[in-house]
Amino acid sequence: MRPADCDESRSVKSLFRRVLNRVLGLLTRLLPGATTLRPFLHRLRGVRIEGRVFIGDDVYLENEYPESIELQDGCQLCVRTTLIAHTGTSNRKNHGRAVWGRIVVEKDAFVGATSVLTAAPGQTLTIGQGAVVTASSVIATDVPRHTLVGTDKARVLAEATVPLRMETPFEDFLAGLRPFRRK
Repeated sequence: MRPADCDESRSVKSLFRRVLNRVLGLLTRLLPGATTLRPFLHRLRGVRIEGRVFIGDDVYLENEYPESIELQDGCQLCVRTTLIAHTGTSNRKNHGRAVWGRIVVEKDAFVGATSVLTAAPGQTLTIGQGAVVTASSVIATDVPRHTLVGTDKARVLAEATVPLRMETPFEDFLAGLRPFRRK
């Protein structure tokens, strides 16, 4: 189901189903079986998995909307990788409801350890066939087929004058950023 095809009923799941998804999600993070048991349990949660995939230790795949994740044959998600396909921001536009996207990791793609893939609301994030994402990368835009992407090191971007607290609207946080002057 693509985000454009979704209606509000998708955000209304039974409490039992929500708890079950979280219990299965915890088991997948702890139990062995990177190519067997973990993919099986994620399928039970609703993750779309085609063929044989590798899901490393402590990988987090979208708890609230596991059906928003698609893993294609031969893809690999290394240790502590995180895939997030929804945001729970509370603002006037979405009336406090979570807004979801979709993440597709195509055939033979490789996602390095501790990487984070995050889909924008209403969008599909695609890691192209045969692409390689280096360790500790944060990916929020599509990765073309057969490319290597990653970051070399973290750097200071701006001063945050408005703390990003739980109750802080993200727009207020963004408005409070002050870029550092380069020397």
